[in-house]
Formats: sequence, C-alpha cells, structure tokens
Amino acid sequence: MKRFLSILCATLAIGLAAPVMAEDPPATSAEVAVEVAVESAAPMETAAVEAAPAEAVKPVVDKGDVAWMMVATVIVVFMAVPGLALFYGGMVRSKNMLSVLMQVMVVFSLIGLLWIVYGYSLAFTEASPFIGSLDKMFLKGVTIDTLADTFSEGYKLPEFIFIAFQCTFAGITAALIVGSFAERMKFSAVLLFCVLWFTFSYLPIAHMVWGAGGYLLDMGALDFAGGTVVHINAGVAGLVGAYMVGKRIGYGKESMAPHSLVLTMVGASMLWVGWFGFNAGSALEANAGATLAFLNTLVAAAAATVSWVAAEAVFKGKASMLGAASGAIAGLVAITPACGSVGPIGAIVIGLLAGVICLWGVNGLKHMLGADDSLDVFGVHGVGGILGAVLTGVFTAPSLGGTGGDDFSMGTQVGIQILSVVVTLVWSGIVAFIAYKIVDIFIGLRVPEDEEREGLDITAHGETAYRA
Repeated sequence: MKRFLSILCATLAIGLAAPVMAEDPPATSAEVAVEVAVESAAPMETAAVEAAPAEAVKPVVDKGDVAWMMVATVIVVFMAVPGLALFYGGMVRSKNMLSVLMQVMVVFSLIGLLWIVYGYSLAFTEASPFIGSLDKMFLKGVTIDTLADTFSEGYKLPEFIFIAFQCTFAGITAALIVGSFAERMKFSAVLLFCVLWFTFSYLPIAHMVWGAGGYLLDMGALDFAGGTVVHINAGVAGLVGAYMVGKRIGYGKESMAPHSLVLTMVGASMLWVGWFGFNAGSALEANAGATLAFLNTLVAAAAATVSWVAAEAVFKGKASMLGAASGAIAGLVAITPACGSVGPIGAIVIGLLAGVICLWGVNGLKHMLGADDSLDVFGVHGVGGILGAVLTGVFTAPSLGGTGGDDFSMGTQVGIQILSVVVTLVWSGIVAFIAYKIVDIFIGLRVPEDEEREGLDITAHGETAYRA
C-alpha cells in the first residue's frame, strides 16, 4: 500500500510540474520530491540516466607566453650573432677577426638546419634513456596546431616556437667551441667537426637531461637552462680540440693579445642581454618562475664581474677590461643551471664564486693543463658550468632560499648533479676525440704554417676585417 501511494504521489507531482519543466527553470522542490520519490519507490525499475559526457578540457595556450617565447628566442639569436661573434672576434688578432665571425655565424646557421632535419626529433622524442627517435625527422607531424608542454599542468606552447627556441640553444652551443681552436683550424674542418659533435654529443646529452624519458632527467638532475647540456658539453669539446689541433705558432713566445677589447666588451654586453632570453625563456612561460630566473641572471653576472676584477687586482695588481667582460660571462655560465631553482642570494654567492674560480680556470688551471685554449672556452664555460651544476644542488635547498620541496635532500641532489657532470664530461670528451680524429683523417684539422702566419681572414676567406 505504501509503495502504491508513493508512486501515485510521484505521478501527480510530475503532472503538476510538467508545464513549468518545459521551460527548463532551476530545480524546484517539486522536482526534488519527484526524484526522491521515484528513487525510493522503484530504484531498480527506473531507467538509468547517463550523464552527458563533459566536454574535454582544452589545453590553455596563453598569448602572453607565446609572445615572451618569441622574444626570448630572438634575443638568444642576438647572443650568438652578433654577441658571441664579437666577443670572440675582439679577443683574437686582427688578421683572424673575420675568420672567427665566419665560424660563429656559419656554425650557428648550419646547426639550425640540422636541428630541423633530425636534431629536434632525436633530442625531444621519447625512445630510450639516451637518445630519441627519428619520428619527427623533418618535423614530421608538427603543424600549426600541435602543442608542446610547459612546466604548468594544462598550459601548452605552439610546438613551432618550442622548436625554434631549442634550435638557438643547439646553435650557440656548437659555436662556443670555436673559441678553443681559433686562429689555426681549417674552416671546412670546423664545420665537419661541428656536424659530428652535434649529432653524437649534443643531441644525446640534451635528450638525457631534457627529453622525455631521459636518463639524467629521470635521475632527478637539475639543469634549468643548460649548465651541462650547453656549457660543460661545449667546454670539454673545446679542450679536447685545443689538444688535438695543437698550439698556435709562437704561443708563449709572441704577443697574442686581443686586438679590440672594445669589441669584446660590446660582445660581452650583448651576451648578457641575450642571456635573459636564454635563462628566463627556459621557464617556457611568462610567469613567476621566469622572473626568478631573470633576476638571478642579472645579479649573478654582476657578482662575478665584481669578484673577478677584485681578485685580478689583488693577484695581478690591476683590474682589466678583459677580466670584467670574462667575469660577467663566468657568472652567466655558472647561474645557467641554477637560475630557476635558487634564490637571489644564492645566485649572488654562485656569481661571486664563479668570478674567482673561473679566473683561476683561465690562468692556473690552463697552465696546469698545458693546452692552448685560445679564448678560454674550458676555463670559463667548462669550469663555470661544473661549478654551477654542483652548486645548484646546494642552493636549491629551501633553507638557503631555493625552491626545493620539503623533502629536498641536499646531499642526494649534489650527488645527482655530480653524476650529471661526470656523464657529460666523459660523453662529450670521447665523442669530441673521435670526431676530431675523423676530421683529421679526411680533411686535416690545421691550416698550413704559412697560412696561419698570414692570417685566416685572407687565406681562408679572401677578405680583411680592416683596411690599411
């Protein structure tokens, strides 16, 4: 009897509410009563009503992020051409000025093309812990609608701008190596070496550190903007090259002072400006993380400039313009892996240490190693990169102002950072040695003695930087 009355009440309620329900108003007490009555009266006899599937949540592509990444990419290009080219060009002798400009510009361009052909695919597709696949060779499957992940869940970037941004990293890394064997290596040998080294060293290291499923990434290595991928990687390749190409004619006997410290200072300044895109752009968004990297980049370079010239004044009696420019670059190198995870005070400490330690790297360590690293690629980029990578594990600690979580272990992280340094040193060193050997067999590494004495501008390119 009670069951019958419940059903009757429900039917009457539906009849009374029908005209109103046709207009689809907000739920009324009558509708609630109907639902309760029907459910209690015949829960097994009512038809199952399936909720309409929720509309898939679309990833957010923020125009501000896209605009910032385009700007960051442009100023990283500015770092290389003209920044790095002028920084290096000013430090060589005038008879080799154009050769350095050519090597930097053409290497950067060549690697950019290879990045599109197969570099991006091998670095950023998931295949193994050590290298990606060729699934995106020639950017197969990449369109204006495909997206790349950022660090924020639900936010994406157009894949094209991510490809372009990472392309500039690959290009400038290979161009950095040029400084180690400047003034004596064949132009064709430089290009062939960079192709081999990019393929078998840069791409695997980039995949291991940044690529999905990468060995060092999965280990927990921190490298926000390229301490291992860019600076240690290039620094080791440069040192190996300095040994294998040999010392410049007259090294240690003749003056090989920079021919234009004005250009070196201008180039260093361009590098400093471009480094904001390099580091802050690595946040992949215009967000608070990018502002942290931005500030850290500023203060670390400033601190290293001050500490380098101060140490130079103490140990050499005078502070030099070359020292100030080199100090700024040393600070920028050292903060690169740490810029997104340490606090500003940690960045200043890293910068202060980088200025002093890299000064030793281009003097004491260079003398110990006995290599003619023409423009101190290893002393600044290799040593600074190692220092920054290890100290990232220290100053990421929240107790020191870093962004590490509550479970952050300084000892564990430093161990992981050292592992990433060792892997990069060994991998890049072995690949560089083999690549130089191959180039030497097929082309020859070094220009003839008479061409080196005359200068590479005329003998290799038929031009001069300056008119008599």
